[in-house]
Amino acid sequence: MRIVSLLPAATDIVAELGLSDQLVGRTHECDWPPREVAAVPVVTGADLDQDRLSSREISDAVGGSAHSGSSLYTLDTEALAALRPDVVLTQDLCDVCAVSYEKVSRTVRLLDADTRVLSLEPRTLADVLDCLVTVGDLLGVRERAEQHRAELAARMETVRASVADRARPRVVAIEWLDPLWPAGHWVPEQITAAGGTPLLAAAGEHTKPMTWESVRAARPDVLLVLPCGFPPERTLRESELLTGLPGWEELPAVRAGRVWVLDGPSYFNRPGPRVVRGAEVLAHVLHEVKVGEPVTPAEARPFPALRTPSR
Repeated sequence: MRIVSLLPAATDIVAELGLSDQLVGRTHECDWPPREVAAVPVVTGADLDQDRLSSREISDAVGGSAHSGSSLYTLDTEALAALRPDVVLTQDLCDVCAVSYEKVSRTVRLLDADTRVLSLEPRTLADVLDCLVTVGDLLGVRERAEQHRAELAARMETVRASVADRARPRVVAIEWLDPLWPAGHWVPEQITAAGGTPLLAAAGEHTKPMTWESVRAARPDVLLVLPCGFPPERTLRESELLTGLPGWEELPAVRAGRVWVLDGPSYFNRPGPRVVRGAEVLAHVLHEVKVGEPVTPAEARPFPALRTPSR
């Protein structure tokens, strides 16, 4: 089967199912597993240079009239047609996260081929795991997908069991720095599973920008910084967007030295199987509990320039 993935999370799912060798096209943001996807042709691009622009500039561009109601991503329709895909995996959850479903559907209708389009729209952890079976069924490996889903669900139960008797710190997760934006959808469930109490966002919620005053009023014990699409190094370049806010040093999480920079794209922003690893990472961050492989600095690291924890 010839598969084109227009969503990084879908590429993760294809890899989880052991079908990376059937990928014939991908997005410019599909980066896992690195060795398997490196040689797969890229059929998308981005109108914005996220490495050059600040978070505020990116946000302004996303909200500006030029992109209102449309995707920020370009699709090479000629390259897509040349790949002759049997299946195109896409999404209809967020027009600023990947190529829009409308654009993909319009393009596929023009192809002289019998191509099936599957749109993934998970909002909760259960939805994310269910997507594995949905994709597996379409690709002819449903039994394998159900087995992988069961294994991932078992790992989540291991996380929950490992922190069941622990006190539950109050946690705010930040998905964008300027403006501040709380992480919704499945992230509150990841926090809950890892033994925390999520604040300012509910499970499955498509969130909106929040004020810094709301964060201060919430008085989180732990602050998680995991901007959408930003690896930790990119996040750290804009750390002053937080440290420069009024009352930053009085925040309980800051005073206790419990502010963490996480790898958002790998484990929290994308609705793929690696959200389970995200919960394992959070068990370490919130409770210093080891679940699965040891957590590396690339996955989670303390925020810089924090005050020495109060005693």
